[in-house]
Amino acid sequence: MPMNIGVAGIVLLVILGLLLFGPSKLPQLGRAIGATLSEFKRGARGLIDDNEKSGKEK
Repeated sequence: MPMNIGVAGIVLLVILGLLLFGPSKLPQLGRAIGATLSEFKRGARGLIDDNEKSGKEK
């Protein structure tokens, strides 16, 4: 499900992030968000796999 933010929206988000967190904190924030999304995807994939396995056994 892609979100249609566009270039202007991304630029606005980057400027807002710079104002709120400063340039030194943005890389750390990006890594934290990436790790969180990765862990969420892994967990969701695990739930889907478990759901499919239990559905096939019945």
